Amino acid sequence: MTQSNKPSHAVYHVDGEGQKKFWTKIGAAWAHEDGEGFNIQLTCQPVDGRLVVRKPRADEQKGDAR
Repeated sequence: MTQSNKPSHAVYHVDGEGQKKFWTKIGAAWAHEDGEGFNIQLTCQPVDGRLVVRKPRADEQKGDAR
């Protein structure tokens, strides 16, 4: 699956809780034009933890590493 425009959100796998949680970027999401959903592309599939979809930070939009 190839997207032609930049993703509107980043997808993270979050493992743990509170101060011990660890975030790993595992994909990207593109908002639907009608605002009712997303197309999501993952680079891996976690088997535990949770997925979080967030707008990218300013340094990520410029292509800098997190």
